Amino acid sequence: MELFSAILLFAFSSTITPGPNNIMMMTSGMNYGVKRSLPHFMGICIGFPTMVVAIGLGLGSLFQWFPTLHDIIKVLGIVYLLYLAWKIASAETDSLSGEKAKPFTFLQGALFQWVNPKAWIMATGAVAAFTSDAMNIYTQVGLIAGLFLLVAFPCVGMWLVFGSKVRLFLSDPKHQKIFNVCMAILLVLSIVPVVLEYL
Repeated sequence: MELFSAILLFAFSSTITPGPNNIMMMTSGMNYGVKRSLPHFMGICIGFPTMVVAIGLGLGSLFQWFPTLHDIIKVLGIVYLLYLAWKIASAETDSLSGEKAKPFTFLQGALFQWVNPKAWIMATGAVAAFTSDAMNIYTQVGLIAGLFLLVAFPCVGMWLVFGSKVRLFLSDPKHQKIFNVCMAILLVLSIVPVVLEYL
């Protein structure tokens, strides 16, 4: 029960705080609304626990043997996030709100976890902190992934709903543009701690 509570607290606090997933979810909610953003939302909620399972059941060992591979993925993730920030900031508001514009699909949302530096930190941190040789590794990893799945829906959903509510107050394209630029800046700021590791 003590371990359960510790993992639940870690999962909740790390999932609800601002990061690339939540910032992009709020931006998607503002630009596309809740209904059109649901595939992206589900991709995050299911994709991250899947990532935890993959790391917990072997991928973590691969990175211990080849630490450079982990660094390469981190750098690619940083570059991709900077690209997404630029796309959000530079997009025309009518193209974002119109039917031609498309939010992330389920698969894009799920695969995004693998280039999200915060997701790597959360997943590897959880597996490292909450698993031990004294218990069955499958049970431990399953518990961690299950609790992340449990908290993802309300935590990420809150950001999505908030973004959709903001949309009601941003009917002016200029205000939408300011919002998108602010979200792009927050997205960049969310990866600053990861970049500082390399300096």
